[in-house]
Amino acid sequence: MTAAAANQPAIDPDEVLQGIRRWVELETPSPDGGAVNRLVDQVETEARALTGRIERIPGRDGFGDILTVRAPWGGDEPGILVLSHLDTVHPIGTLASDNPYRRDGDRVYGPGIFDMKSGAHLAFYAFQHLVRAGRETPLPLTFLFVPEEEIGSPTSRAVIEATAQRNKLVLVTEPAHGGLCCTARKGVLHVDLKVHGRPAHAGSRHQDGRSAVHELAHQIVALEGLTDYDRGITANVGLMSGGSFINVVPASAEAKVCIRAPETDLLNDLQSHVLALQPVDPDVRLEVSAEINRPVFPRSDGTVALFEHAREVCRDIGFDLDERHSGGGSDGNFTAALGIPTLDGLGADGHGHHTLDEYILYSSLEPRARMWVRLFETLT
Repeated sequence: MTAAAANQPAIDPDEVLQGIRRWVELETPSPDGGAVNRLVDQVETEARALTGRIERIPGRDGFGDILTVRAPWGGDEPGILVLSHLDTVHPIGTLASDNPYRRDGDRVYGPGIFDMKSGAHLAFYAFQHLVRAGRETPLPLTFLFVPEEEIGSPTSRAVIEATAQRNKLVLVTEPAHGGLCCTARKGVLHVDLKVHGRPAHAGSRHQDGRSAVHELAHQIVALEGLTDYDRGITANVGLMSGGSFINVVPASAEAKVCIRAPETDLLNDLQSHVLALQPVDPDVRLEVSAEINRPVFPRSDGTVALFEHAREVCRDIGFDLDERHSGGGSDGNFTAALGIPTLDGLGADGHGHHTLDEYILYSSLEPRARMWVRLFETLT
């Protein structure tokens, strides 16, 4: 063990877990702004106790508030942005039924505990730890907590990008995966299809109808056919609906599609391809919209340098950190696309994000908390 590792202040993993539990037991489904704000209130209260400088932007469109916490040192100079989201995919009641908070050996369960309340709290705990010890960091620290990452950050993206541009580095508290952090992510294209056909009686005048569902089926097959694993492209028709009654030729149908690709040019080409789609049946009308929901997170030189620094920090602590290229998107996509060195996936180890079998590993809490403290202390 190096002298730097030996001189680190002690970390109490039980205290870390208690803090994570406080946040997990406040359920925060993305569309429920009031529920998310109950956790925002909790985080704000804890931050004020550490004399953090607070900025809270009221939510809009039914989403929760955006909370910024700045360390009491460093002023407004460019520093480290720690990026977290407080929302989860789980509805209210999951905690009481499908995935109650509990510990089973090394596993600690709960809705949103892996994605990503444990990671968000680990970074915050490291800040708390430094304040208690009376220690300041070479770079100012800014913590940004957003309320709707799980549905694409529609109200917080501009704040994320503006805040990132005022900082040198971005660290994202998304879940870790077995000692792997994230240095690149695919971009995400969201596609909406709407088909307008012609209704008719399904028995006596079937020939007069033009089935929107039939047309949508053609389009779905074509879109799913864009998947190319060798090129890193995936296309997933996640939602579809259509028709009105079993005895009526369907007059309308629609689908929502998620397409992902690892390179910006490729994602742009896919967007152009989708927007140029034409109906197979000339008697129906096809409406297509295609928006890049998250830009590609490239593996830049700055991000690689940041990763190498983090790997050395973790080696001193006593565990190995490696990198991966993820197919999932995060708010780190926005900051990395701006050219700001961004390291993602620095939360707790665990399993099952977005599932009812979601858990973290208690054994990962102490080393990960120490990692955060040392990153704050050594990044310049």
